[in-house]
Amino acid sequence: MGFSGGIDSTMSAQLLMEEGYRVVALTIDTVGDVAMLAKAERVAQELGVEWYAIDARAEFERDIIDYFCAEYSAGRTPAPCTRCNTHIKWRILLDEANRLGIKHIATGHYFRIEHHNGKYYVAKGLDPAKDQSYYLWGLSQEVLSLAITPMGSKIKSEVKEGFRDKSESMGICFLEGRPYAEFLKFRGVTTAEGDILNGCGEACGRHNGIIHYTIGQRRGEGIPEGKRVVDICAKRNNIIVGEKQDLYKHQLYITNCNIVDENELLTSQDITIKIRGIGINPELPVLVTRHGEGYLITTPDKAFAPAKGQPLVLYRNNLVIGGGIVESFE
Repeated sequence: MGFSGGIDSTMSAQLLMEEGYRVVALTIDTVGDVAMLAKAERVAQELGVEWYAIDARAEFERDIIDYFCAEYSAGRTPAPCTRCNTHIKWRILLDEANRLGIKHIATGHYFRIEHHNGKYYVAKGLDPAKDQSYYLWGLSQEVLSLAITPMGSKIKSEVKEGFRDKSESMGICFLEGRPYAEFLKFRGVTTAEGDILNGCGEACGRHNGIIHYTIGQRRGEGIPEGKRVVDICAKRNNIIVGEKQDLYKHQLYITNCNIVDENELLTSQDITIKIRGIGINPELPVLVTRHGEGYLITTPDKAFAPAKGQPLVLYRNNLVIGGGIVESFE
């Protein structure tokens, strides 16, 4: 079991033990958080479960932090938590379970798993305020076939009532509470000043580096009053600004996809999508078609302020039927 010693993983371990499982707690060390490791070991001892840790700092540095920096340098909006779940946390849990001959894997995530027509689906957790299905769209069928989700039917507010220490870690772990631009600077990521352009391609201001701007942003050095960032062109080092209505997009192209059943994806009439960030998620069903190496998503209820690099997750009611990374939109 992926175990941090926090409220969710502790409750998850307790629930599994009550159901008769023998729990082996695994803490994945991604950033050298000594305090977290000590807490996880202490809580595991209090629970009476076997505990050990794995040093995953090198691969986390390569697959998550380097990716995070590269995406912002390219004018995109990365999703490090989604990527970490797919490429680091759940993969390591699977590898360790296979190595040790353990039959199941689990975490403290708030989601469920459903099995339909021979396929496993990530499903929304019962608590809509805490549902984490969006972040788990990349999980493989092998992972889902072994996973148990003890927190999927729990309400977070009720879970917290049973803990004296209700503090929780929030945000992106490796930022340690710092603004992302400050972290990028610390990592040596810099971008030069450049022009801010209007919709006609005319210069209307100067920006202080594209890493300081995100899609939909209204305030920032050089952004004209009443305008918003509608696109970022890293190749030419330009920020493009426009009106609020320019942020509404009718079509989105996604690649690097994980799809449960392509036939279901291309023939279903009740697919909805979710995009995080500042975007307002369309409520009406979308049309999905094959396009190049990915899929074209056409929505009659336009998406607001999607950004390149963000995950777009496809749902049928409470089931995640796939997802991918936004590459372009119009």
